[in-house]
Amino acid sequence: MLRKSFCTLLCFLFLTSVIAQHPILDNDVAGKVNVFMGSSGDHGQMSPAASYPFSMLSIGPQTYPKLHAGYEYEAKRFLGFTQNRFEGVGCQGSGGNILIKPFVGDDTKADLIKVKQSGSPGYYQVSFTNHINAELSVYNKSGMHRYTFPQGKKGFTIDLSHTLANHFVNEEHVISKNSLSGWVEARTTCNVGTYKIYYYLQFTNPVQWQQTGAHTLQVTLLESDKTAEIKIALSSVSAEYAKADLFEGTFEQLKASSREGWNTLLSRIKVEGNIARKKMFYTLLYRTLQSPYVISEKDGAYRNTKGEQQKAADTLYNGWAIWDNYRTQLPLLSVAWPEKYKGIVTSLSNLYLSGKKDYATQTEPTNTVRTEHAIVVLLDAYRKGYKVNFESIADSLMNEVDHLDYTKPDKALESSYDTWAMAEILAGMNKKELSEKYRQKAAEYKNYWNKDFKDVTKPDVDRVQARGLYQGTIWQYRWFAPFDVKGLIELTGGSTKYLEQLNHFFDHDLYNHANEPDLQAPLMYNMTAEPWRSQELMHRFAVDTVVQYYFNDNSRGIDPFIDVVYKNEPKAYIRTMDDDAGAMSAWYVLTACGFSPACVGWPVYYLNVPLFKSVTFNWPGKKPLQISVENYGLNQKYIQKVTLNGKVINRNYLTHEELMAGGKVVITASSVPDKTWGIQDEWISQIDK
Repeated sequence: MLRKSFCTLLCFLFLTSVIAQHPILDNDVAGKVNVFMGSSGDHGQMSPAASYPFSMLSIGPQTYPKLHAGYEYEAKRFLGFTQNRFEGVGCQGSGGNILIKPFVGDDTKADLIKVKQSGSPGYYQVSFTNHINAELSVYNKSGMHRYTFPQGKKGFTIDLSHTLANHFVNEEHVISKNSLSGWVEARTTCNVGTYKIYYYLQFTNPVQWQQTGAHTLQVTLLESDKTAEIKIALSSVSAEYAKADLFEGTFEQLKASSREGWNTLLSRIKVEGNIARKKMFYTLLYRTLQSPYVISEKDGAYRNTKGEQQKAADTLYNGWAIWDNYRTQLPLLSVAWPEKYKGIVTSLSNLYLSGKKDYATQTEPTNTVRTEHAIVVLLDAYRKGYKVNFESIADSLMNEVDHLDYTKPDKALESSYDTWAMAEILAGMNKKELSEKYRQKAAEYKNYWNKDFKDVTKPDVDRVQARGLYQGTIWQYRWFAPFDVKGLIELTGGSTKYLEQLNHFFDHDLYNHANEPDLQAPLMYNMTAEPWRSQELMHRFAVDTVVQYYFNDNSRGIDPFIDVVYKNEPKAYIRTMDDDAGAMSAWYVLTACGFSPACVGWPVYYLNVPLFKSVTFNWPGKKPLQISVENYGLNQKYIQKVTLNGKVINRNYLTHEELMAGGKVVITASSVPDKTWGIQDEWISQIDK
């Protein structure tokens, strides 16, 4: 008995010593990320590619058949591995350049059939029936492939003309001993513009090269080599810059650096609560950090959208999906990673100096999607304290606004939003007459609204693309006047009528979370006497079962979606719901944190009960922000009380300045709505001040 007690004591002392030297910390948040979420069917259009935050590189598997990101989870046949892609976007995706396919034996075209795979942030691995094992990893602008082969003849085929959407334009390459370098031109997403990327690819093994076609190569390894490694880097400037970016260490060192980098960025937000929700949270937070892409080099060199090489003091970015993510992803970045967002704002501003287009120019420095509402993002950034040199781009901004499209009902509302932003920017520049001109133009949205959106008794109001609308219905677009909800309430006939119509919209499942036209609608009860309804809706669409129609194919009344929208599995989202470059992921992350933008362009956030007991933003060198929930429970979704640094606040919003100042926000939750909370000091956007 004494001996057993003595052993127990020794074990206890040993464990205590170990814990004291190595405290048990939850620092490996990257380990909670499921890189396969949303990678099957039309349920997110994401891939498990090895990537790094804001990196041009995204090295991943190319399957047959492919989805928009080049990959289908259920597919067994692999075509090889490509070096870049745009996650979660439509039009058959973007990127998919430089296809590398390993082979064994004499049949270089033999299929690669998947046996098993695994992945985590910055890393992907797959093994095949022919006993080839492939591993991929990315760190900053550099990546590595590592292959293990069986005995016998082995090598690779390289297709320099490969793209995801068959949008190849041209390429040039140079072979030198064990390296391949050059550039590739291809069409951007939706085949609108053209991008050009430079690359440098280096085998760590001695190899033999053979040109097998105009844009195809065969690389043969020594038969005695059991493993082969390929280093690759991309640049917007030149192959020489790409070569300089190559990682100098081993594959394991690069993989470890990637993991550390992901952990550093992901741990900016710490959440405490349900483990399944934590895994979902960090998986979706991971998706918000994959674009835009860093295009500037260490010395500031970059190539702008005119194709000109320049140098910049800030880190510069490209690879935009602004119409999709201006509502959620970019606002999230502005709060959580202000040191990164500074360069993003400068990059957006620079687009107006080098010939911005709504989609893309013919000389893009990397693959990109679209840039509508960039002017709203710049106004939003300016009001949040980010530096924007409007004097240098005012003429370009006005030129863009003067040529906006008002030909369709939805376009008229969207264009009015940008016009309002122009008016606000000019007001800030003390150009009162010009500001008033654009404000009056923005206010004309009311005429368009009365013409097409006022009468909801017409038979086509719940049909997708009626009257030329883009992927939405009259019911869904009619709420889109985020800059003037006060005016919108008046247009509907007053607050009582507005509330009745908003209730009808949600009670009859007319809202569509699968696309963005009405994404702000769940927040719109915050402008009424019933903000508790917004609290319930944000919780419902984040974690509860919902009923959804309209899969972009007019299926109202048949085959409804009845499930949870956000599921941590390959078939994650509602069918046809793209993640849209982190837009839908960021919606969840913001909701989980307990605040969402009231109107992009104003530094105001509406509150809801967070999905976690506590959420902490840890900024370097700054006071952290902790949002905690009293009376926390998985279904406690209504706000009963809010305190900011110990002071009770009765309003249903916080400002950007209050969030970034750090401190403590305490939200007391309840299972039943408090119908008196949040109605004393409402924030409602309005165009007429």
